[in-house]
Amino acid sequence: MKTALAALGAVGAVGVGAATWGIGIERYLFTVRRHEVALLPPGSASVRLLHLSDAHMAPWQHRKQSWMAALAETWQPDLVVNTGDNMGHERGLQGLRVALDPLRGIPGAFVHGSNDHAAPSPRNPLLYFTGPSKVKHTSEPLDTRALDGYLADELGWLDLNNTVGSLQLPSVRIDAFGISDAHRGWDDLSVLPGLLERLQADIAPAAATLGVTHAPYRRVLDSFTDLGADMILAGHTHGGQVRVPGYGALVANCDIPLPQARGLSEWSHRGRIVPLNVSAGIGHSIYAPVRFACRPEVSLITLTSR
Repeated sequence: MKTALAALGAVGAVGVGAATWGIGIERYLFTVRRHEVALLPPGSASVRLLHLSDAHMAPWQHRKQSWMAALAETWQPDLVVNTGDNMGHERGLQGLRVALDPLRGIPGAFVHGSNDHAAPSPRNPLLYFTGPSKVKHTSEPLDTRALDGYLADELGWLDLNNTVGSLQLPSVRIDAFGISDAHRGWDDLSVLPGLLERLQADIAPAAATLGVTHAPYRRVLDSFTDLGADMILAGHTHGGQVRVPGYGALVANCDIPLPQARGLSEWSHRGRIVPLNVSAGIGHSIYAPVRFACRPEVSLITLTSR
């Protein structure tokens, strides 16, 4: 009996320690995950791409806001790609302005996640083990028009929700296409081929083409690969948010293979292999304030010449 009680006590102590670390410490250990990808034509100047995702911003999250605001000066990106879920509260745009204003004027692009349209709601975390989360129609709506006005009109970023566009950098031009949140079924992949054909007919070939999505569902990654993306950028998974050291993510909230739920990997479809970066994101739902073995992050991807 004493041995059993001692074992239970040890398990309880480990659980308390893990919860204390994940809730009180690790979710504030913001980090920059750095990669290098040989993507550009020979002789091209390198491009520093800052990949932001899943800020889930609330107005009181000042540490997150300050850390994000320092990224522009510290890393001096040439290009910003934001893969959605910016808002974590109805007044989240207040915090986003503090976090993102220093990136004003840097070429960028964005797509939506569900939390760019509706505020998060409480849910049982164990349900994530049964498959991708279900949509709650009672969620409080957010001011998406104000968010888009800030990202597109004030920061000057390209809205890629179910459309295509071109980004002119000082040294190269980057084409990009994207979809709205596939997790909510807002993606319209059918419109992209025709839009891309018209874009590519109007101007000379770009140095690279990016595919941008919030949720990295297999159907999206396959379609992006077929459409000629040279690299795919996604978020949504939070890297699993709670990972097992030495094993990795237990859930991804979509159908991407779990080993690819965080970081840089390769996506292969019909014989074509494309670099895929899935950001574990900077934030979390205000109703699940924890990170374990999965630090909040942004990605700094240096695109170099082949």
